[in-house]
Amino acid sequence: MLAAMQRLGVAHSRSRPAVSNDNPYSESLFKTLKYKPRFPLKPFADLQQARRWVTELVHWYNDEHRHSTISCVTPAQRHAQVDAQMPQARAAVYENARRKNPQRWSTRTRDWDFIDVVHLNPDSPQTKEHGAAKSEA
Repeated sequence: MLAAMQRLGVAHSRSRPAVSNDNPYSESLFKTLKYKPRFPLKPFADLQQARRWVTELVHWYNDEHRHSTISCVTPAQRHAQVDAQMPQARAAVYENARRKNPQRWSTRTRDWDFIDVVHLNPDSPQTKEHGAAKSEA
């Protein structure tokens, strides 16, 4: 893979040794692409076809794909700031369904609270304690 990237003029990631999350946003995007419907199985016929696929992908990712880390809204909804009431509306739908059929629901299915700050790989309590201890020294 590295040789192919070099041949194409693509710079490789310079992750630190033993660190798996140097670029968590890229890693998350790669997983999303891998499982995206209509992911191309064969090489593109030409540059125009590749550009068309990427354009469609960007539209899907930003305007259609609902992201679980931001309460199942799209990035476009988040950036337009029209997503604040959506989790409350979904919570009401789920609560209504739970009331109608309580045996179906053993636990709460999802936290529908509005997500204000997003972290792909938030610091664990141990990491925070370690960082605080280092800064005090």
